[in-house]
Amino acid sequence: MAFSDPQSVTVSGSAVSLPRTGSGDSSGTFTSADGMYQMTVSHAYGRRNRRTIKLTSTKLSADALIPTQNTRSSMSVIMTVDVPVAGYTVTEQKAVADALIAYLTTSTGARVTQLLGGES
Repeated sequence: MAFSDPQSVTVSGSAVSLPRTGSGDSSGTFTSADGMYQMTVSHAYGRRNRRTIKLTSTKLSADALIPTQNTRSSMSVIMTVDVPVAGYTVTEQKAVADALIAYLTTSTGARVTQLLGGES
């Protein structure tokens, strides 16, 4: 079963629609109309199964060396779930993923701020 088309993410309070722009046997790509946001979902199967979702943001900003020119820069946020082929049910996998997401997304977002600030 595939992710529905389109997907939507909310960035700084604004919803961004991500229509499907690509698909493969174990992957899907969703890109905003302006190309500034892209979400990819992929699965790799082997001795362990890896499920990855990635959101990439691109923006134009002043070039640090030539302030009169803009430069394109991007960042990505990636979540990968790595599980053995056998031993964990989908429900158990979800419980561990939910625990990490809940830990990071406290009401203040302080833990994400700590992570992005380089704390360990």
